[in-house]
Amino acid sequence: MVKLVNIGFGSIVSANRIIAIVSPGSAPIKRVVQEAREQGKLVDATYGRRTRAVVLTDSDHVILCAVQPETVAHRLTGKQSQSGRDGEE
Repeated sequence: MVKLVNIGFGSIVSANRIIAIVSPGSAPIKRVVQEAREQGKLVDATYGRRTRAVVLTDSDHVILCAVQPETVAHRLTGKQSQSGRDGEE
């Protein structure tokens, strides 16, 4: 069964392919993003907004999204935030 996860602003990713959801601030993650860009495996799903989470997939694709890693993780597990909303959309 294919499970899909909303990563913000109408973008959806297959949950089965996600390996990690990380913050973009560290130098190693910045290197991973740059290498993916050079290899043509970077997907920018931020729609011009600030990158708040980086999703790593089993196909070596790197997806940039504009919602917090915690928000994506909650959507992945099916939990709602305390306010009843899931994101910054």
